[in-house]
Amino acid sequence: MHTPLTEIYLDCNATTPLLPAARNAALQAMGAQFGNPSSSHCTGLRARALVDEVRAHASRLLGVGAGRLLFVSGATEGIQTAVLSALCALRERRDAGERVDGPLLVGATEHKAVPQSLAHWNRVLGLDLPIVEVPVDRHGLHDMVFLQAHIANAGLLCTMAANNETGVVSDIVGIEKLLHATESRALWLVDCVQALGKLDVDLQATRIDYAPFSGHKLYAPKGIGMLYVRAGSPFTPLMVGGGQEGGQRSGTENMPGIAALGAVLQALEAGHAEEGSVFRSTAFLQQARLRLADALRAALPGVVFNMPFEGSLPTTLNFSVPGLSSKALLNLFDAAGMRISAGSACSAAKAEPSFVLCAMGLPAWQAEGAARLSIGALSDEALIDEACARIARCGAALQNSSTSLSQSATSAAVTAALGPDTEEGALTADTLPAFLQSHPDALLVDVREAFEHAVGRHSLPWPAPTQQLRNVPLATLGQHMPAWLSEGHRPLVFFCRSGGRSLQAMQALRARGHGQAWHLVGGLALAEMA
Repeated sequence: MHTPLTEIYLDCNATTPLLPAARNAALQAMGAQFGNPSSSHCTGLRARALVDEVRAHASRLLGVGAGRLLFVSGATEGIQTAVLSALCALRERRDAGERVDGPLLVGATEHKAVPQSLAHWNRVLGLDLPIVEVPVDRHGLHDMVFLQAHIANAGLLCTMAANNETGVVSDIVGIEKLLHATESRALWLVDCVQALGKLDVDLQATRIDYAPFSGHKLYAPKGIGMLYVRAGSPFTPLMVGGGQEGGQRSGTENMPGIAALGAVLQALEAGHAEEGSVFRSTAFLQQARLRLADALRAALPGVVFNMPFEGSLPTTLNFSVPGLSSKALLNLFDAAGMRISAGSACSAAKAEPSFVLCAMGLPAWQAEGAARLSIGALSDEALIDEACARIARCGAALQNSSTSLSQSATSAAVTAALGPDTEEGALTADTLPAFLQSHPDALLVDVREAFEHAVGRHSLPWPAPTQQLRNVPLATLGQHMPAWLSEGHRPLVFFCRSGGRSLQAMQALRARGHGQAWHLVGGLALAEMA
């Protein structure tokens, strides 16, 4: 049986594993502390006390002061609520006879949840205000000259504390000075998702009106987040009907999520007060990032880093390698048991250049070939050591590979033959064994690249005779098509890491009339799990 490589998780900007204390707190909330905080009996009162305690932890850590702090399902709900609140306030001002026609300003590198929420509520509320992107420079910082020219009459300004793809930290202090200098009445939304636990946050000392946070970016579960609303800032509930959260966010509270988030916040608060915190220091993370960067430079000649080391989170490396697509980099690292991403996890499935790097004015090859490596505040010395060793093995595998890796290792012959996506010809980890048993002449075709085999394991998670297995990298598929087509209809089962390249191979054969071409949905990733 196949034994997967020990996973080295390097995608913490996308999500993080659970802090053990957070897992225990969630289980406790689902067990002995299962009460509904709205109930007036003792079980409910204990649940209410837990919610209040976690809110107090968060309020101290974030410097909420007289502002409100709501528990929500995550950053997207927090953003929606903030945008709705701001735009409803603008509509009320317009309905009262005030001239409201200034722009809604949004940073060009914001997470897509922000501009899409703006467009949605701007349309639904009938405001039809212009939405204007604030450009950024090559370091990812907002153009202050542009802001100064547009901020005075703006209705809403949306920026982020730190970018999820590059880790670039925004000049929040400088933006606030512009708001004051121009006497702008613009409401200010600051996406603080990547700031939690990584940057010092004192919200009451700022002019920020709305700040959403997400638990799963810092070792809490998915489905729990927070929204800060400055005292006196307009607020319109997104969800009504139960009166929870003081009538500001209806729906029975997510007690396991709140309890788990509370454990993380408590650990953060303890780290500020004394030595021995479970979370690594900023100095450790900075040194770890430098070690990883040096390992990448040694393994991948020509590698460039797409963000400044000064002025970005110490947890994030965004890089590109000449001649390598982001997909090739992801396949290489994944084969070595290292989990990285090709930009934002929310858009990783779309084969498009990074809009963040495009907005920064970086060359097309960098935006198209970018990969993101992000460590977390729990990353330790052993993980960094092993990651550096595996990066070195990846470099050696690439140097020994004669296959061209440009354009995601997809040949023009294959691309030209691709048809529309289809479920026809799909096999799963559950159905594959029976298929192979009923088709003993089937040929299993591994379309992964040679470098993936060099850094990964060769055995498969299912039994297969050697004569039934062949390695044909996708880039060379066109060379084998004539022979397979001339053989008639021998079943061909294509597989790869994730199912993407095998789908392409299957479609190419079926487009040429080979009706017995199949592929493994989800690839080896799901097969190993099954």
